[in-house]
Amino acid sequence: MTHDRKTTLPRSVNPAGHHLRTALDLAAADVPVLPLRKGKVPFGNCRACEGGACGGRPHMKSAGACRCPAVCHAWAAATTDPSVITSRAWAPAWRQASAVAYHPAGAGLTVVDLDNTHAVAWARETLPATRIVPTTRGEHWIYLGVMQSANAVRPGVDIKSRMQYARWLGPGTGTMTGLPPAVLALVVKEETTPAPGEVVSFLTPGVTWDRAVATGCRHTEQYIRTGLERGLALVRSRTESGAASQAFGVARFLGGQHTQCPGPCGLDAIGGQIIAAAVSVGVPEPYAQRAVTNGLHAAERGAA
Repeated sequence: MTHDRKTTLPRSVNPAGHHLRTALDLAAADVPVLPLRKGKVPFGNCRACEGGACGGRPHMKSAGACRCPAVCHAWAAATTDPSVITSRAWAPAWRQASAVAYHPAGAGLTVVDLDNTHAVAWARETLPATRIVPTTRGEHWIYLGVMQSANAVRPGVDIKSRMQYARWLGPGTGTMTGLPPAVLALVVKEETTPAPGEVVSFLTPGVTWDRAVATGCRHTEQYIRTGLERGLALVRSRTESGAASQAFGVARFLGGQHTQCPGPCGLDAIGGQIIAAAVSVGVPEPYAQRAVTNGLHAAERGAA
């Protein structure tokens, strides 16, 4: 394994709440950073960048010419430039920030995000020792080297590297080691698609979402249908790779829209349609089901 570069994380940072100072400390260590708002999620795009209208930043998968000075495009806004981090455009975000995040691949790193005790136990039995950072429910295992990111590669396990962000929770303990084949294999396994003509599985037709299965939803039917169709289109567009990860993201986003509803909101029907979309572009049904289930659960945890 060839490492993109060696990163040394700061051994200490400022007291909790001083997010801007923490971000500057990380940036000085060549770790690209961005602020997170309440809910541990990135700040939304400005009006000029909403819906991808700006074309995206040059280094995104859908590369465009956007040079917006605001904290737009989530992970793609991460930077080590102190003049950007302390800029007037970023100032409102820092005043509202609840945490600091970083772009692992931008620092030459991969984070194995272990979300529960079962996932941690699996890692201890399977993966080589490395830098470990405790989280609220589990641990981050940090390796030297970058790779494709993917969610729900195993129950309670996400891979965060390229085109992803991870929350900064401190420097952790232990010595970072090189990215092991066992971690790389997790994403290869998730992205495996059947040979042309091979049957993945039989997907039992599910209930299509409509108002009849969402009697407790506070949103309009047009709002739900528009968001669902956009999400399904994103999943179906991943014809070569990444459909399972996209299904996770769509499920998490759509599920998050209903955390304040009294319910029921028909999330099972929404989830079934996302699974069907992923299967239609070659994702094995068990992977699709796992990704969507984990995405919906992630939305619930984010609201907790």
